Amino acid sequence: MVTGAVSAMAAKQAERLKEDGNNCFKKERFGAAIDAYTEAITLSPKVPVYWTNRALCHMKRKDWTRVEEDCRQAIQLDHDSVKAHYMLGLALLQKEEYADGVKALQRALDFGRGANPTGYMVEEIWEELSKAKYMEWELLSARRSWELNSLKETCVAALNQQRALDMSRTEESSEEDYSSHTDQLKALDRVFEKAAEEDKPTEVPDYLCCNITLEIFRDPVISPSGVTYERAAILEHINKVGKFDPITREKLDPSKLVPNLAIKEAVAAYLEKHVWAYKTGC
Repeated sequence: MVTGAVSAMAAKQAERLKEDGNNCFKKERFGAAIDAYTEAITLSPKVPVYWTNRALCHMKRKDWTRVEEDCRQAIQLDHDSVKAHYMLGLALLQKEEYADGVKALQRALDFGRGANPTGYMVEEIWEELSKAKYMEWELLSARRSWELNSLKETCVAALNQQRALDMSRTEESSEEDYSSHTDQLKALDRVFEKAAEEDKPTEVPDYLCCNITLEIFRDPVISPSGVTYERAAILEHINKVGKFDPITREKLDPSKLVPNLAIKEAVAAYLEKHVWAYKTGC
């Protein structure tokens, strides 16, 4: 009984310290907030929100190592913590660990959509994930471009060397030999142009884009009339304009919107192959 009473007192004190930390955070007194959350953690170390609150303070101070540490601890206590995965992703990106950062942001997005698909954090996480994916693609694209150019230069040099060797073995170079060499160089150009195509941004197919946002779908839903919209965009239309389908003008109740899983999978497959589409519009 005594132990239980002590634990209850510690928990209450920890909650008061959390509130103190929250008040300090609002006043941008991040050092004081960190101290309050740290005391709360000492009293109740198994409460994940204390860890994520302290991580947020560290993030405001751009102390990314401590952000990562606190977020990993929070995730151990609550694997579905949207904020912990989100801030962990941001911390890893700051450390230029792009692959792991993207994975953490993707988990945050998945958990966020499950908890509150129209919440502000889902949009915020998507924006950060898009930037991270695009940044990762830019680095890989630049590396692939350099490798292709280096390989092409090597191939061209080899063809020219072979051409010079062939000419040294004969007294005269025929027009046919010259034409053959030119054709080989042109064929080489076509091969490398084809190899570089995937890294060249083009237009996103219309069926993968929302008619309201004119951007590639993130969380597509389909109306009873068969038109697919971005969830946040169609809900905003319903709330601000009226309960009707903006394309067909038919009555539309938000409860009748259902996820368009086929389009969602198509978008995922397209983005996997064309990562540049995270940044470009439709």
